Amino acid sequence: MKSRSPKIIDHPLLQSGKLSSLYNELINCTKCPRIVEFRERVAIEKRKQFSEWTYWGKPIPGFGNENAKLLILGLAPAAHGGNRTGRVFTGDKSADFLVKCLHKTGITNQPNSDYLTDGLQMNNAFMTPVLKCVPPFDKPTAKELKNCSHFFEQEILVLSKIKIILGLGKIGYEGYLKHVRQNYSLKLKDYPFGHDKKYLLPNGKILWGCYHPSPRNVNTGRVNSSMMIKLLHKVKEELQK
Repeated sequence: MKSRSPKIIDHPLLQSGKLSSLYNELINCTKCPRIVEFRERVAIEKRKQFSEWTYWGKPIPGFGNENAKLLILGLAPAAHGGNRTGRVFTGDKSADFLVKCLHKTGITNQPNSDYLTDGLQMNNAFMTPVLKCVPPFDKPTAKELKNCSHFFEQEILVLSKIKIILGLGKIGYEGYLKHVRQNYSLKLKDYPFGHDKKYLLPNGKILWGCYHPSPRNVNTGRVNSSMMIKLLHKVKEELQK
């Protein structure tokens, strides 16, 4: 694939907007030595098909409309996806699946998410991971998640118009519950994760569970495009109420 190497100047939310100050702090974060070593090693070693790229190799800012009502919440960037391209859900198989479904439901302007300047736009939606860097084996430690929570907490404060949180996978889903638990009395066991499980939370927001669009989940049939599109249509209908 021809190199579309990401540059800081090309990232819209690093240049302007309500989140720009936070995100410029974020991309310089080195709080988690294990993760820093891994993300930078991946960026140096690369995958053969991306050998012409200069990988991003830093924490990943969120992407989308800062006034959005829908927050799409994942776990972490992919090693050769977001860690390469500089944008969440961009340049990997999970992104291919997810963004095609988002486009079919009118949440994005195009069916592909390949590189930072490909023209992708979110319609009334914002995407971000709870963990801003790729962890080894896609398994962050509790301490690493806690270290990163500062950035997620600040994002949520800025994204004040969010009405629905679509949690892609259990860790992203529970990441939002832990955020709410700081100000409200709730137990995670009372809000069990499941695909198409929806809860009205004490803060007035709706948390909606969704199986993660990982290659493993897609290849095993745990989630497919019709399931995802059906759920996204429900989410859009709820937003219009």
